[in-house]
Amino acid sequence: MKFRTKLYASIGSIIVLISICVIILMNMLEQSLVNIDVVISDKYERINMASTIKYETVNIARELNGIILNQSNETIDTSINVLEDSNININQAMESLERIDSKEKTHELIAKYKVLRESYLTKVQQVIAIKKIDPKVVIQPEMLKDLKLTRERMLQNAELLRGLQEQEMKNELYRSRDTYHWAVTTIYVYLAICLSLGIGFIIWIIRGMTKNLNQVTTVMKSVTNSSTDALPRIEIFSKDEIGAIATAFNKMVSELEAHSKREKKLIEESEEHSWLKTKLAEILAMYPEAKDVQMLAELFISKLVPMVGASNGVFYIKTVEGNEQYLKKIAGYAFFNQNKEFESFRMGEGLIGQCALEKQPIFLNQVPDNYLKIRSGMGGASPKNIIILPIQNEDEVLAVIEIASFESFSPSQIMLLEEVIPTTGITLKSILNHMKAERLLQESQTLTEELQAQSEELQLQQEELRTTNEQLEEQYATSVLKKEELEKVKEELEEKAKQLEISSQYKSEFLANMSHELRTPLNSLLILAQILADNGDGNLTAKQAEYIRTIYSSGNDLLHLINDILDLAKVESGKLEVIHRELDFHNVEDYIKQQFSPIANKKNIQLIVQAEPDLPSSFYTDEHRLQQILKNLLSNAFKFTESGSVSLLVRNVIKETTRQQRLHGESMLAFSVIDTGIGIASEEQGTIFDAFKQADGTTSRKYGGTGLGLSICRKLAYLLGGFIELTSQVGKGSNFTLYLPYNQVNEPKEVIDYINEASAGLETEHEPQEVTNSMDDEESSNKQLGAYLLKNKKVLIVDDDIRNVYALTIALEKYDMEILVADNGREGIEVLNDNPDIDLILMDIMMPEMDGFEAIRTIRRKSMFTTLPIIALTAKAMKHSRKECLNAGATDYISKPLNLDQLFSLMHVWLYRKE
Repeated sequence: MKFRTKLYASIGSIIVLISICVIILMNMLEQSLVNIDVVISDKYERINMASTIKYETVNIARELNGIILNQSNETIDTSINVLEDSNININQAMESLERIDSKEKTHELIAKYKVLRESYLTKVQQVIAIKKIDPKVVIQPEMLKDLKLTRERMLQNAELLRGLQEQEMKNELYRSRDTYHWAVTTIYVYLAICLSLGIGFIIWIIRGMTKNLNQVTTVMKSVTNSSTDALPRIEIFSKDEIGAIATAFNKMVSELEAHSKREKKLIEESEEHSWLKTKLAEILAMYPEAKDVQMLAELFISKLVPMVGASNGVFYIKTVEGNEQYLKKIAGYAFFNQNKEFESFRMGEGLIGQCALEKQPIFLNQVPDNYLKIRSGMGGASPKNIIILPIQNEDEVLAVIEIASFESFSPSQIMLLEEVIPTTGITLKSILNHMKAERLLQESQTLTEELQAQSEELQLQQEELRTTNEQLEEQYATSVLKKEELEKVKEELEEKAKQLEISSQYKSEFLANMSHELRTPLNSLLILAQILADNGDGNLTAKQAEYIRTIYSSGNDLLHLINDILDLAKVESGKLEVIHRELDFHNVEDYIKQQFSPIANKKNIQLIVQAEPDLPSSFYTDEHRLQQILKNLLSNAFKFTESGSVSLLVRNVIKETTRQQRLHGESMLAFSVIDTGIGIASEEQGTIFDAFKQADGTTSRKYGGTGLGLSICRKLAYLLGGFIELTSQVGKGSNFTLYLPYNQVNEPKEVIDYINEASAGLETEHEPQEVTNSMDDEESSNKQLGAYLLKNKKVLIVDDDIRNVYALTIALEKYDMEILVADNGREGIEVLNDNPDIDLILMDIMMPEMDGFEAIRTIRRKSMFTTLPIIALTAKAMKHSRKECLNAGATDYISKPLNLDQLFSLMHVWLYRKE
């Protein structure tokens, strides 16, 4: 055989064999790639379904925990919807997994999980039913323990199911690798056969071919010792058959490398996703263990920091102190700081405050060496990367965490942080709400106990006062017969006076509460007396009308006496409200002339109001208290002056005052009230400023009064920073001078609610009666005009006091009005629902079952009654009561005892506006 023939034959044989080898190899590799893709896709889907079952199981446990802790039906409904979504996801995942995986072990685990899940859902439905009936009920510990045990067994089955799928995926990957190795071995076998057949023909024909063949052989042998990521290449560029073999081999190697890279990438993605779901489930399982914010922060930071490969972490919680918001450190992980400057931050202060303000994460790379030290027992080093994350709930920043690491944060670690933060915000908000509810309950219990203790102390003090009064009466009776024991009695009285001074605050509380109880019956008395005094039917004789006017006048006198006693209680307790503001002198002059000109004209007494021309235009003081003092002094002056004049002189004087045990000349304003009345004897001038003391205190006295006015004036003057001096001569008149400093700090003194009772709606009750007489004609015409508006109107009276209801009913029926009555707020709402054509409501505030505030809010929530006029009535009129009533939804406000003219005026206004 010729060399050429042998060469062609050998080369042809080799070419045929190599072609067959390459075709078989490519088919095997292609089939292997297809199988691996199918296996990985199928197994990954199974793992994802198993992870979904575990995740949704944890989610159901978390929502159930929210239902148990929350006390709101709306929150329970939201959690039920989430539970239903999780159940749907679990059912879909189990159905898909059963359909795809036919292995007996998988179906056995799914069957066990279904049995546990049915039992668990039955108990969950029981808990939901209990919470829907009463959101505040506490679930029995036995049921909670049973739920926890069932949940743990469900999670264990889900974890076994996921582990089974992961193991199957690994087994398939191992089988794919065996197939790959088998394909490589087959290549070697075919190549060896080809080479063995070709060597016999070629070795003696041409030795030049041995070089390329040896190179090909060497490269192919090195494939088994090389990594699949970087396989060797045959560097032969000839255009003969050996070059074609090299090209095909190089292409095959490239395909193998690409396949290996895709395989590793899919494995890494699967492991990363599995890691993320596992860590997220661990953190979610940790939440139910937290009982308060401190415990949650410690568990969270200690779990999360090592989970993301970090070495240091801090947890800051948002707190509010006054009007400032702070971020305060409450937990840390390996945090070491000797200074206290990093314990808290304001909003926008530092990176912690800026993160909370912007509500965005902050990443720090290449941190300087002196920024922070992470220490251990052997030394310390600076981290290179820091991440700061805000914990939010419904766009509200609740906390901020800072994590430091020596290494850069991987994408999977950052993804874990992004997944964990929202669930942490929800859990933190839930715990904060729970802690707030517990704190409010504890405060309510504490206040109840304090009120009970104060009530017992008040009763004991009243008993002591009663005993003291009895002793004083006995001592007074014996003092007439035993003058020689006067000194001893005086000492005992002084000792008792000290005891009375200590208990003055309790007496003030008692007087304030008694005033409220007195005003309620006094309200109906004055209303009925006023109705009778009007004599609308004209069936009263002149004598009977005079009796009624006397009753009405006596009721007003009683009301004024109550106000005087309240004023005395205020000043004695030392807690009277004093608010300084700028006051114009002209306003004082106008006020005095307006108030007392009618009295001066009636008594034919000259009224003189005069101020020095060099006085400033204004000064700082409490306008209401100044008017109260001047009004009292001028009222006394007119009462005790039969003829002549009464003068108010305002001057600027230099008055010596004592400060730090030294006399100082101080510029002060002097308000002198001078009259030409009966005057006061010198021996009585030292006692008239005492409470209940009068110049003429006998039963045959000519001038009336309680003896409280001057005592109140003196103490009010002291609260304003001044004092009152008296000069008087019997038969010539008196001069009361009020001295006030020019400049006073514009700060209100301490005030308490029970001292301010009845001050809101009764400031006009002390006005001289003569001022209103000039308006009688105008009021008469207004009544005639208003009678038309009131006629045939339907009015609902909501009041628990039958006396007030009776009095108001009589007053309103005079105007042909239809009256409906309810005893409390709940009954009033029922009457309103049955009679939606009601034109106006008179709503009492203090009532049993449902008070006026709650009733008004309930009515306003109904769209058909948003414009219905509601006038609030109360006997406990605080200065803030009007604002509270209006905020609750009342149209207007009036205090008891009711002034019928004022009430009818309000009704006219609001009924007119309604029409």
